[in-house]
Amino acid sequence: MSDAIDSRQLRAFATLARTGSFTAAAKELFLTQSAVSHSIKALESELGCRLLDRVGKTVVLTLAGEQLLQHAKRILKEMDEARASLNKLGKWGVNRLRIGASATACQYLLPTVLREFRKTFPQCLISIVPGDTPDTEEMLHRSQIDLALTLEPRRETTLEFLKLFEDELWFVTDPAHPWAVSGRVERDAIPRQYYILYARASYTFQMVEEYFRDEDMELNLGIELGEMDAIKELVKLGLGISILAPWIVRKELTEGSLVALPLGRRKLKRQWGILWRRGKRPTFAEETFVRVCREQTARLVSEA
Repeated sequence: MSDAIDSRQLRAFATLARTGSFTAAAKELFLTQSAVSHSIKALESELGCRLLDRVGKTVVLTLAGEQLLQHAKRILKEMDEARASLNKLGKWGVNRLRIGASATACQYLLPTVLREFRKTFPQCLISIVPGDTPDTEEMLHRSQIDLALTLEPRRETTLEFLKLFEDELWFVTDPAHPWAVSGRVERDAIPRQYYILYARASYTFQMVEEYFRDEDMELNLGIELGEMDAIKELVKLGLGISILAPWIVRKELTEGSLVALPLGRRKLKRQWGILWRRGKRPTFAEETFVRVCREQTARLVSEA
């Protein structure tokens, strides 16, 4: 395997080729003429060919020199761009933060969190990757994201989980539904209802399914969706019942377009929090994001 070309020699060669003079090249590079001459001789020795000829006080590139110059321009340009990019990241407040989050978190939690986070890190490069808990776990293991705002994993995991808040799932119906009119759920009628539920692959769907299995019931799934607004709109139209956390439909409950009723005497609760790789030292940006999440979710819970 050949040794890599010394970048300082390559820069000296490119500068000399552009200026056509050892004196001008040395002045631009803040070196002596002998230092520039030594770099060129060392480069020629390394490559095993002559790169330039002296014609009076100027230099003229050989065919090999002209070919090397084309490569040198591209290499030096990429090196300069890499240095500029790293220098930009090194400035205060400039960082990268990759967040994995469920559709619910993306829509109802992240907007206020990011608004507050931006006050401390206005130039942070933020990327949001949608995904339910199993997806974000996998992305964390592959180092594709830094943190995940999601539900607590249901199986043993090598990831750390910081609890933020707990919520409870309720039946959600349109105001004209018999349950909403009477203010009570008919237990015998639960399996006969038409349900509009969140994505089957999600932990929430699994939790709902297990809850009613323990109640010796099987829900009549009519529509499966991965978007909360669409679920709410279909329920408003009377096309079925959903099972959601009241804080997700707080606006609709307040205006009376939806009604929430408890699942039964036994509650179905979920734990929300932040996942990250165990043993990973968090950056200041990540610590700030976690702190803002705690503050904003605590406010959300108190308001709900």
